[in-house]
Amino acid sequence: MNRTLAVLACFVPVLVQADAGVTRADDHAPIGVMADHYHGADEVMFSYRHMNMTMDGNRDGTDELSESEVLNDYPVAPREMTTTMDMLGVMYAPSDQVTLMAMLPLIRKEMELVNRMGAEFTTRSQGSGDLKLTAIVHPEGAGPWHFHLGVNAPTGSILEADDTPMGRMRLPYPMQLGSGTWDLRAGATLLGRHHHWSWGGQLNALVRTGENDLGYRLGNEVEGTAWAAWAATDWVSPSLRLSARQWGDIAGEDAALNPDMAPTADPELRGGRRLDLGAGVNLRVPAGPLARHRLALEYETPLHQDLDGPQMDSEGMWTLGWQYDFSL
Repeated sequence: MNRTLAVLACFVPVLVQADAGVTRADDHAPIGVMADHYHGADEVMFSYRHMNMTMDGNRDGTDELSESEVLNDYPVAPREMTTTMDMLGVMYAPSDQVTLMAMLPLIRKEMELVNRMGAEFTTRSQGSGDLKLTAIVHPEGAGPWHFHLGVNAPTGSILEADDTPMGRMRLPYPMQLGSGTWDLRAGATLLGRHHHWSWGGQLNALVRTGENDLGYRLGNEVEGTAWAAWAATDWVSPSLRLSARQWGDIAGEDAALNPDMAPTADPELRGGRRLDLGAGVNLRVPAGPLARHRLALEYETPLHQDLDGPQMDSEGMWTLGWQYDFSL
């Protein structure tokens, strides 16, 4: 056993460092992964991501629920929800060891619902979400590892309201744009490359602090993701990714919401676990006036969902992104 571990310890650096000096399309992780890389001193990167996530139907645990089953217990049932997000980002490295990152999401949400009388209606919300501020640290001697620590500033609204058959009402938790609290984020990333292959893994934690002005706190989250990419050429790289995520129920409640009206208004029906599979492609312009530009696309679909329900069922998410880096 000790001899086997010694052999592996010698082999892992070879996997990580092979071809380390070559710039390729797979130098960045799939576009759905944040804080996946760091920069050298005085490098800057601008980024834009367009994300579209759909949810359809309801689930309790691992079982899908029919609309009539939800309406047996609640006067209103959610049918479908679409979330569109435009994420604006900037990164700057004051040194080789530290890269600073800021990301601001612009969010649009739409939910289709039906009540027991058969009346169908749609609610909408839109605006900026919570601002994400992050420091990515690559300590000297850390090798293929880097770490990130950050906060989510409560810039997203938790007071969104819209017209319904019952009048204008506060929208339930999934339709709000922010958490209303200062939230802490931390994570670690491992990257490797060997010949035409690259791989990586990342662990993330999101910890909510205190209560927001309405008297509740969203659930904490943990996530682990791992990916592999093939450098078909220096400018194109397809990838596959697995992502496992768990999030908790809401502590406290918004007094303006009636948890007996719809499952989306019940703070005890917000937690869950999900395993997603993602397929993507990274494109890097190698030369010419568009050099240093990257385009990327990824689609994620759930393989397994276990929800504290009734809760809306995730169908999948598209992420399209652009990145451009340069040195000052």
